[in-house]
Amino acid sequence: MTTLRTITVDGSPVHVLEGGAGPAVLMLHGSGPGTTGSGAWATTAQALGTSWHLVAPDQAGFGRTPVPAGAKGGLRLWTEQAAGLMEALGIEHYAVVGHSMGGAVALALAAARPQQVTHVVAVSTMGAPGASLSAELDAVWAAPAGPLGARDMLSRLVFDQALVTDAAVDARAAAMRAGAAGYAPLFPPPRARWFDDLTLSTQTLAAVRAPVLLVHGAEDRVTPLGTAAQPLLAHLADVRLHVFGRCGHVPAIEHPHEFRHLLSCFLRRDRGH
Repeated sequence: MTTLRTITVDGSPVHVLEGGAGPAVLMLHGSGPGTTGSGAWATTAQALGTSWHLVAPDQAGFGRTPVPAGAKGGLRLWTEQAAGLMEALGIEHYAVVGHSMGGAVALALAAARPQQVTHVVAVSTMGAPGASLSAELDAVWAAPAGPLGARDMLSRLVFDQALVTDAAVDARAAAMRAGAAGYAPLFPPPRARWFDDLTLSTQTLAAVRAPVLLVHGAEDRVTPLGTAAQPLLAHLADVRLHVFGRCGHVPAIEHPHEFRHLLSCFLRRDRGH
């Protein structure tokens, strides 16, 4: 059974989807307008069952989690808030699964908290040194709230355009409208600076001690395989890469059963083995 609740982290509220019991897994969503922790991960969390303690927050500026007063969005805030959330929940050791922006946050968190983070799964991740903002990601970040913006954004995220249904568009448009006020200040133009903020240094990547699973779509146009995932292989001490063919930016949606099997098998690995 999953529940939605609000946790106070460093004096600021964080909205969280939480459920299950067992080893803890922090699940970090990506950066598109209308993205929330529950929207990104509820289906995966339900399918993984109750054998994990899953924690999926709305990160600052997304969903129902505001950016703390006096702060700005960005990698440092999202990383510190994620660490603070797990501390507030009393969770000492945990795996981190992050999608896109959330992948960069997951890797940064693993570097900053090597004693706490046991595994990292970075899906369609940002963060690779030398990468640059793609035209597709620029368009996703700029998508206006409403059906037209939602349809355009979803069409860029998936390889299989049959997934861009009217129901999916309506749901995303509603989420975009609901989160518009919090999202608006996060990625104003010129947007390359916000992408650069999510780029990790070679020193940060070298500090990641946990085993890392990179998961990517071969047809990802938002964070292309060749510039997003493959360069990370040279910078991480314990890493493997799984590529889905006929897949865009959201493997959890385009290949849900295989993705969940891959995820659960990796999370069951003993650390460092």
